[in-house]
Amino acid sequence: MFKKKLLLLFCLFNFYSHSQNSEFEKLNSREIKNLSTLCKVWGFLKYYHPAVAKGNYKFDEDLLNLLPIIKQAKNKEELSVIYLNWIEKLGGVKECKSCNRTSNVKYFNENFNLNWIEDDNTFTDELVKKLKYIEKNRFHGDNYYVTTANAGNIIVKHEEQYPNFEYPDANYRLLSLFRYWNLVEYFFPYKYQMDERWDNVLIEMIPRFVNAKNATEYQLSILETVIKLDDTHAILYSEAINNFIGRKWIPFSFLIIDNKAVITNYFDESLAKENDLKIGDVIEKIENRSISDILNEKLKYINGSNYNAKLKNAYAHIFNGSTDSLKITFNRNGIVTNKTIARYLFKNFKIKKEVGEKYKLLDNNIGYVNMSFLEMKDVDKMMSDLQSATAIIIDYRKFMNFTPYMIARRIIQKEKEFAKFTKPDLSYPGKFIWDKTETITPIKNKYYPGKIILLVNEETQSASEYATMLLQTSENAITIGSQTSGADGNVSTIEFIGFKSHISGIGVFYPDGTQTQRKGVKVDILVSPTIKGIQEGRDEVLEKALQFIKESKNKQK
Repeated sequence: MFKKKLLLLFCLFNFYSHSQNSEFEKLNSREIKNLSTLCKVWGFLKYYHPAVAKGNYKFDEDLLNLLPIIKQAKNKEELSVIYLNWIEKLGGVKECKSCNRTSNVKYFNENFNLNWIEDDNTFTDELVKKLKYIEKNRFHGDNYYVTTANAGNIIVKHEEQYPNFEYPDANYRLLSLFRYWNLVEYFFPYKYQMDERWDNVLIEMIPRFVNAKNATEYQLSILETVIKLDDTHAILYSEAINNFIGRKWIPFSFLIIDNKAVITNYFDESLAKENDLKIGDVIEKIENRSISDILNEKLKYINGSNYNAKLKNAYAHIFNGSTDSLKITFNRNGIVTNKTIARYLFKNFKIKKEVGEKYKLLDNNIGYVNMSFLEMKDVDKMMSDLQSATAIIIDYRKFMNFTPYMIARRIIQKEKEFAKFTKPDLSYPGKFIWDKTETITPIKNKYYPGKIILLVNEETQSASEYATMLLQTSENAITIGSQTSGADGNVSTIEFIGFKSHISGIGVFYPDGTQTQRKGVKVDILVSPTIKGIQEGRDEVLEKALQFIKESKNKQK
């Protein structure tokens, strides 16, 4: 009788339109836990149940209809009956004879976690058996909701789009969270490296999404969820977030050193001069608040795989605002001064295009290559011109134009492994497969025998990190600089409702299994700019490279 009543209740909710605004009062801990199980069961069925994974159901509708029922379940028996009736409605699951055959596939299982389906404190034995059966006889084939790109990272497809997504009702806000949470749960290769357990993030964010009072609160909750991935690639843009941060900028760039913002360059030099700002000025406070206090408040909104990357990405969150000016306390030549400086719309900056030499010979016959300007077509001539150089310094501290395979092939004498990858297994969502190890082969009679010095910093990200790993195959390579961005691998776009975010889509490791995500590439000699060095106009990382080359030459004598 109890089962029949719940089934009738489920049918009644299906009858009513889920587009009506749902009234979610303040959730208690039981209701939050119930909703978290719905997120997990819904996502599991979406990617594992053969009929659902084929796209045979409007599965968002199922979730929207179930939300108020699941919320009200009083115990595991009520909860489990609702799920069992739902699964029965989806149709039978045939035995999959190929699902559990042994194979030569080597799995990377750090991300995989379906332990929750066996939680007998939450589900009855009957439901546990049903979920385990679906796992064992999971869908194989072209999933309706997700596929992979050539590199193996996922591409999301066929997700229902909805109007008025800036601030939908509570049901749709939860649908948005559940959609994103499951994409990360099954397809983010670095979930296991996050500071917070992803299960705990779900419990934390359910009431935040439900109780958001307006579009800004809702979209900031989305942003915080994205930032919890601890992935420099994980970014989110929206009008409400941009308005919250502030659309007006100051006309200079900076580095945060010792909890102070040190001016390093200008977005618009004439506007900087109008405000009497100079390279090397040290800003200690903004509106009477220390840089560290502002950072501590805003870190939850700043993307970054590591603290170094977060400092790089902190610019707008520290200085931007909606007013035309702000008060700063700054130190110039030991004199501390308070002053008011102007803010501007970024579009009004007259930004000069950066130009520079692609490569050149420095003193003592040392080659220098700026990868921000070098193009692939320049490689042959560059390597020919620098063939007799004592050493070649390759600078990766800004963006790059191409992957330097043709440089790497000239600095090794035998085939070398330089990276290996993990990619998601769509036939077993949540598991990742170790892909083949990437190798690079030398070009005969083109070997450069000198030292290779690689310069890196927090701007060395993604493709630049991969390129650094490639060039580190040289027996003569030394990497100098600071911790890199720690966001390696191809990027995937994943969705909330109406909002798209990025994630690192495949796992990238050194051949020995050393991780690069969050940690960054291997750095042999750590050195970072100092306040004094910036004020003196010095490039301390380049200086360290030149010093190392000189000392190496002296040792050889």
